Amino acid sequence: MKENKKRFFVIKFCVGKEICMLRFTILIFVGLVSSMVTNAQVKPAGVKTRETETKIVKKANQRPAEIPKSVVEPFEKATVAEMAAQCVKFETDSGAIEMEMYPESAPESVRGFLNLAGSGALDTTTFSRVVPNFIIQGGDLFTNQKMTAELDKRARRLLPDEPNQIEHERGIVSMARADEPNSASTHFFILLSEARTLDGKFAAFGRVIKGIETVEAINKMPVEGEKPTKPVKINRAVVAPCERKIS
Repeated sequence: MKENKKRFFVIKFCVGKEICMLRFTILIFVGLVSSMVTNAQVKPAGVKTRETETKIVKKANQRPAEIPKSVVEPFEKATVAEMAAQCVKFETDSGAIEMEMYPESAPESVRGFLNLAGSGALDTTTFSRVVPNFIIQGGDLFTNQKMTAELDKRARRLLPDEPNQIEHERGIVSMARADEPNSASTHFFILLSEARTLDGKFAAFGRVIKGIETVEAINKMPVEGEKPTKPVKINRAVVAPCERKIS
């Protein structure tokens, strides 16, 4: 009986010798293809594939990485005579202020001030401190509307004390500092009245030659304590050779 069933199965599966051989051939071919696909999917360790061997080719017109721009210090190597020939002009919300420099008395203070003005670091900063009938104070780089990491670094650079024989009187420009020695940085003040107690302690380095009325206008702005409610902005600081006086 079992033999008959076996024969029946063979007969049912293979009707005719040619058809039977064709079906077995197809089954063998399918088995070989399946084995090849399986082997291709398993990648032996240590064997590089075409994908890993492909090198990354940079585009010829690829945009280069941006390099942070450093603040240019135009007067870093200037001589005393070269610095003395320069004047600084502030174009403020309240008008213009023009100042002459005294590098023979405070060379590093003048150098720092010229570098700040000449590099654009003072542009958009404000006069952040006002003492009525006494001073206006500027140079706080943290009031700059375009603050950068480079300006932040520049704001923390300290200058040596340079007390000198210049008397602190109306129109004098001098470096502000803390009580600690050598703590001046970028802050400066312009006097509206005499302050002889500052002589020999603070580095006076310049004088207002035009625009003292602008200094007075800034000094009259409303304040809360010593902080202006609407600080006056230095729109632009310009360094240029001083105009020679014709006698």
